[in-house]
Amino acid sequence: MNEQQLENIGADERPDLTVVVVSYNTKLLLDRMFDALIAARGNLRIQTIVVDNASRDGSVEFLRANYPDVELIENSVNVGFGRANNQAIAQARGRYILLLNTDAFVASDTLLKTIEFMEANPRCGVLGVKLVGPDGSLQPSCRYFPTPWSVFLNSTGLMRLSPWTRLVDDMSWDHNSVRTCDWVPGCYYLIRREIVERVGMFDPRYFLYFEEVDHCRRVRQAGWDIIYYPFTQVVHIGGESAKSEGPLKEISRQISLLQIESELLYFRKYFGMSGVLASVLLTTFANTATAVRQGLLRRNLNRSRAALLNIRLTVGSLVATRFASRPTR
Repeated sequence: MNEQQLENIGADERPDLTVVVVSYNTKLLLDRMFDALIAARGNLRIQTIVVDNASRDGSVEFLRANYPDVELIENSVNVGFGRANNQAIAQARGRYILLLNTDAFVASDTLLKTIEFMEANPRCGVLGVKLVGPDGSLQPSCRYFPTPWSVFLNSTGLMRLSPWTRLVDDMSWDHNSVRTCDWVPGCYYLIRREIVERVGMFDPRYFLYFEEVDHCRRVRQAGWDIIYYPFTQVVHIGGESAKSEGPLKEISRQISLLQIESELLYFRKYFGMSGVLASVLLTTFANTATAVRQGLLRRNLNRSRAALLNIRLTVGSLVATRFASRPTR
């Protein structure tokens, strides 16, 4: 491990790139993430900031011992993904800012290629790249804004009823060409500094999920492009690979609740009360149909119970957030 490669640049010399990492109980991933980052550095001047969200796995001690030159922000409580990123971005000095997940491993050419693209395309405000799983399988990397209707169609598999509706994930093309889109996932999220100065960063109401969806929407409203760049790739072991069809455990329940809450907050912000009510009604209908179909026709009681639980979590979140007018944490 070459610690000198991670040294921070002094205040009198602006780094090319600030890398922001939010860590929550991911000590086992840190070496791999940093090794990939070091290998991709090239001649870039990099400032690295890690925000630890009250990890209980010894992450802070590990970082102090092995990466003493990284700027470390220690939170005494888990403040959420968006707020933690905001903490670090307030201290960022780079010309560009990269939000990088601890479970996202850049290729050796990723940093140089994506920054070169940003330099050549001044209207690009946020850039994402091709995301693949550990087995090389393509993950959703170029996405479109959700609506209550598109979420319903996707969850029910009824896309044929509305073929003109653009779903959040369109996986039907080869993903080998540059294209503009609505938003890119936050595991590799390259931002132009001017975006932070003019648009700001994440809405702190989202504890987890929808931070980058909301941010990209504001970036687009301000006249900038969100671009998917396919000529490098990042291995991402989270997201799609973390899904399970097994019985819901308590941690899965909490994650589901956070996702539901963020979705309702987003729909209230951009579609008003009618959007929130439409989302809840469509979700209730879809999950009721799933519960009946899986429970009575296919005898899959686990999926039937999960669908009924989703209804309960959605209605409970609606009440707890006062019809999506405020977050619960």
